[in-house]
Order: sequence, then structure tokens, then C-alpha cells
Amino acid sequence: MESTESYAAASPEELTKRSPEPNDSSEADSAEKPTHIRFLVSNAAAGSVIGKGGSTITEFQAKSGARIQLSRNQEFFPGTTDRIIMISGTTREVVAGLELILDKLHSELHAEEGTDVEPRRRIRLVVPNSSCGGIIGKGGATIKSFIEESKAGIKISPLDNTYYGLSDRLVTLSGTFEEQMRAIDLILAKLTEDDHYSQNVHSPYSYGAGYNSVNYAPNGSGGKYQNHKEEASTTVTIGVSDEHIGLVLGRGGRNIMEITQMTGARIKISDRGDFMSGTNDRKVSITGPQRAIQQAETMIKQKVDSASERATE
Repeated sequence: MESTESYAAASPEELTKRSPEPNDSSEADSAEKPTHIRFLVSNAAAGSVIGKGGSTITEFQAKSGARIQLSRNQEFFPGTTDRIIMISGTTREVVAGLELILDKLHSELHAEEGTDVEPRRRIRLVVPNSSCGGIIGKGGATIKSFIEESKAGIKISPLDNTYYGLSDRLVTLSGTFEEQMRAIDLILAKLTEDDHYSQNVHSPYSYGAGYNSVNYAPNGSGGKYQNHKEEASTTVTIGVSDEHIGLVLGRGGRNIMEITQMTGARIKISDRGDFMSGTNDRKVSITGPQRAIQQAETMIKQKVDSASERATE
């Protein structure tokens, strides 16, 4: 997956214009319905959103009423080098929080570019695969209507099966801030109709970042937010033949980093010559909750088995 840094936002005056009060009871009910949204930002942009000592994110939470969480430093969406921001609250609060964040990022990029013309930018939303059908609609009717109504470009990535356990897809929106926000309003309304999507608001991450996301309290202090019940951390040691240890590591440690990010487990490989007793297998120690250990062990075995199958063909 290609990693793209792209943001768009409007001036504070436009933010005010964009959020009219609901004019009937059905719109009011929709605006108060609990929901959430996730999107990708670069590591540098995440720091800008957090602010010194958490000051910026605390201010945004106070202004919008939404809860804003980030995956931790170096914990990226699989296949990218981008972190995940999740905003949760009522629909009205989520949209307000998103506007504040995008306005912050846009103003900084606008200052760097020094142009008066608002460029068309991209933002990538993270959406469960199970909810993408609602956005697409029968024969693509829904997504076509969203594109026509918002004037934004909307593209949904295919599910990337190269990452074990990944059940999210990226929805890329391109256009001006107004076009993107109209598209987000339409997409968020459709997602919020999906009970399964709404119920997942308390467990937004399905990969490693979910074990160690950062939650900023109203006072700005950051701390770990566990999406699952606290589980005891244990260590399991398995053996991997010396000739296959490179498959576990990957080029530049890429594979082991991927497994760590997606499962939340910590993995340590013994030094050369340090084998399991009576074998030529290197020691691979996996530490974390039981579920994380099982997922990591499965991914390691898959990489080794795939190589063994290729060798016998």
C-alpha cells in the first residue's frame, strides 16, 4: 500500500458555515447518534495534532466534545508508515473534531506552500471491510451518488490479504476541503446506520496499534488505552530452523516489525549458535497476552511453511 500524506481543511469562518444546526427532529437525532471515524496521518502530522504536552489535542477535545485517540509512535496502519487517528462521540462531535484537526494540518501545509489557491488534497479513512458494502451500494449506486453529490473523488482500496488478520480497507477522498467534508458527512451517515460499525466504537483497532493506542485525558495527560480486558503477559519460546530464521526477520527486520505491529506481541530471536536444546533451531521468544502470542506464532509458522512448500515444488 502506498503511503500518502494529504490533508485539506477550511478557514475557521468556513468551519462555522459548514455546521448549521439541524432543522428537524430526524436530523437532530442523527447528529446525536454515537459514532466514530478513523483516518491516517504521518508521524510528523500526528505530533502536530497532539501539540506540546498534549495541549492541542486537549483543546480540540474540549472544543468538539469528541474523544480523540492516536495509535502510538511507530505503530502504523499495515503497509504504510502512517499512524491512525480515531475520533469518537456523537456525529456532530466527530465532524467538529475532524474539522479542527484537518484545519490545523491544512493551515500548516498552506503556510509551507505559500499559495492562495486551495489545492485538491487526499485524506484516507479506515473502514471495516464489512461496512464497505454499504458505501458501495448495489451495482456501485451509493458511491456514485456520493461522488455526484459531494464532487469529491472516492476510491475504496481492495482488501489487502498480504497482512494476516487485516479486516480494514482504505477509503481515499480527494478534493477541496468542502468536497471532502460533504463526502465524509455522507459516508459517516451511511456507516452510522450500520449497527455493527457503531458497536465497534470501543474497539477500533484490529491490529497491533489497538493494544497500545494513546488516549489523551481532558487535562492533556496521555496514557495507554486498552481496548480489551487486561490480560496477563506471558512468554512462549518456539524453535525455528536456522536456515529459515531470515524469513521471520525479513529484509531489514521488516517481517518481524510487521508481526509485532499487527499482533502487539514482542518477539526476540536468539543469537547465532544459541539453539533449542538438542536441535539446530534458533529460539524465538514471543511475549504478550495469550491471544497476541497465538497470532504471532501463527504468522511466523505461515512464513516458514510457505518457504518449505516452495522448496518442495
